[in-house]
This record gives sequence, structure tokens and C-alpha cells, in this order.
Amino acid sequence: MHFVAHVFGWLTTGDNWFGGDGLIHELRQHVQVSAAAMIVAIVIALPIALLLGHYRRGGVVAINVANAGRALPTYAVLVLAVAAFGIRSPRGLAWTGSAVTFLALVLLAMPPILTNAYVGMRAVDAELVDAARGLGMRDLQVLWRVELPVALPLVMAGIRTAALGVVATATLASWTGYDTLGTPINIGIAVNDNVQVFAGALLVAALALVVETALAGAQHAVVSPGLRARDRLEMGLARPR
Repeated sequence: MHFVAHVFGWLTTGDNWFGGDGLIHELRQHVQVSAAAMIVAIVIALPIALLLGHYRRGGVVAINVANAGRALPTYAVLVLAVAAFGIRSPRGLAWTGSAVTFLALVLLAMPPILTNAYVGMRAVDAELVDAARGLGMRDLQVLWRVELPVALPLVMAGIRTAALGVVATATLASWTGYDTLGTPINIGIAVNDNVQVFAGALLVAALALVVETALAGAQHAVVSPGLRARDRLEMGLARPR
């Protein structure tokens, strides 16, 4: 109880939140680099996965490449990127740290987005696709109006998995000199301040919960009620009517 009171006291101290190296600054940078990495990963990986799934070609290669990316630890990517580009640059330490972190997070986010979207597209009932073609729909119409809506639960699951991984891994960015919510954790470890370490970890967990809740709400909004009911039935969370 004494330790919890110290953590609460640290989190409610204004000096820890404001200023150039305060928690608000670190939270803003944490969100910025995470959001930028997610946007770029979605823009790159999602169209590739949708097209591969639609045409049923190249999927095995794409999934194997994605799985190889998953096997590469993000910390190792950070080390390799720092080795390649260096910690310092003509524009300053923060710019290089953000660039290295951004690159590593994009590589981390792409595999689950690519794999889930491809599997979701392949899982669409072939008879449903044939029926759409029989109605005169063209390829892109079939993809956009039939396959993608059916695949959306798995597509969103991949995006949610990637987002949680990115938010959690962005804590490593402080190692490159880019301040995120990992900074108070690293400083706490360096000075043996367990209160600061726990408070920083608590903030990262809270941010992850906020992101997960927001994406779950987005998934609920874009997935049709029929598909949501089907998924609940398959998971044993609802009774067949």
C-alpha cells in the first residue's frame, strides 16, 4: 500500500507532467510515432494483402515474408537501424531517434496486418464471390463490395494486434534518444527508482487499453451485425437461433 501511494503521488505531481521533458511531451511523441508507423504500415501492407487474397496468388510468399519479419526482434531492428544511420545526424539527435523508431515500428506492424488481411480474404466463401460475378460485378467491385466487408473482422483483428504491439514497443524508442513513455521507465531503472518504473509502465498499459478500446469500437462500427453475430456464434458466445 505504501508503494502504491508513492506511485500515485509521482503520477499526480505536476512537475512530472509539464515542461520539455515532462510526461505530456513524452506521451505526445509516443502517440505521434506510433500513429505514423501504423498509418504507413496499413497503407503498404493492406492493399498488398487484399490484392493477393483477391487473386489467390503469391500469398504463401507474402505470409512467409511476414512471418520472417515477426521473428526479427524489434530491439534488433533498432540496433541495426542505429548501426546503419547512426545516433546523431545533421538535424539532431531527436530526428534520428524518431526516424529509427518509426522504421522499426513500421516493420513490426506490417506482418499481422498483411497476414490477417490475406487470410480474411481467402476465407471468403467462393460461392459468394461467384454469385457476385454472376450479377455482373467487376473485379474491384467484388473486392470492395463483397470480399472486403466479409473479411473485415480478420482485417481489423490484424490492425488491433499491430497497434498494441506498436504502442508497447515504442517504449524502446528512448534507447535511441527519442523520448516516449519508455523514458521514465529507463530513467527509473538507471537510478533504481522502482516507483518511477512502475508509474511509467502503468501509463504505457493505460495507453494500450485506450488504443484497444478505440479500435474495438471502430471494429464494432464497420463490421456488419450479421458478421458480428456469426463470430460470436463461432466463439461459443451466443446461441444459434
